[in-house]
Amino acid sequence: MATLREIRGRIVSITSTRKITSAMKMVSSSKLHRAQATLKSVQPYMQALHHIARRLLPDADGAPRTVRRAAIVVFASDSALCGAFNANAIREMQSALAAYRRQEVEPLLYGVGKKVSDYARKEGLPLVRHYEKLSGAAGYAPLAALADELAAMFERGETDCAELIYHRFKSVGTQLPAREPFLPLTPPPAVAHAAAPAVPADGYILEPDRRTLAAALVPQCLRLQLYTALLHSNASEHAVRMIAMQTATDNADELVGKLSISYNKLRQQAVTNELLDIAGGSIKP
Repeated sequence: MATLREIRGRIVSITSTRKITSAMKMVSSSKLHRAQATLKSVQPYMQALHHIARRLLPDADGAPRTVRRAAIVVFASDSALCGAFNANAIREMQSALAAYRRQEVEPLLYGVGKKVSDYARKEGLPLVRHYEKLSGAAGYAPLAALADELAAMFERGETDCAELIYHRFKSVGTQLPAREPFLPLTPPPAVAHAAAPAVPADGYILEPDRRTLAAALVPQCLRLQLYTALLHSNASEHAVRMIAMQTATDNADELVGKLSISYNKLRQQAVTNELLDIAGGSIKP
């Protein structure tokens, strides 16, 4: 049976841990608000640009390219204490790697976040390149360079497709693992009007021609798509960590309450025993 000193020590220890989890929850909440604001401001622009770039793409000519090498960009976090966030991203990556291996496709793995590189090192998976400590505006330049590199490799035939694996942020309580195609960027059905091939279906009047505009807009679209995936991943990470720290704080409060009850019962029992000893000693034989 635990003594009063042991129970008191556990209460002090759990209370200290509760202060840490509560502070981490507040920090994650603040970071989440900033990440949500950035994502909210970027996403409409990305969607409009993506739509226009897809509409501007020239019609594909020839048979589809046979996939022999595929690039996979996986987004995870740099630190732990964020629930199943990293485990879900790794699970999606494992599923993609297994699918490509069954198809005899060589995967080229790119990692964003320390947890991806840690897992790859542990499992002996080769990483072409990995990035750490990317968040907010600081992450745009490295990912823009990566988007340009992947596009250049695709044009040279060094890769035949590329995809992104990340968490899509829906709300504070919902973050869904997603596998999103990145390359090739294909046009939607009925891109152009048959009578006027220079004018997309949306009715834009283009100057210069569609191919020239597509050559300028598609790289911007790819860079922003990669950056938006980072923003979704960051917002999802902060949301999951905030919920995990809130749960840990609530569990600490519950455990401290139970230990306090046990401490008070044991203390009352000790007081009662002392009173009985005093009363018993005062009785004359």
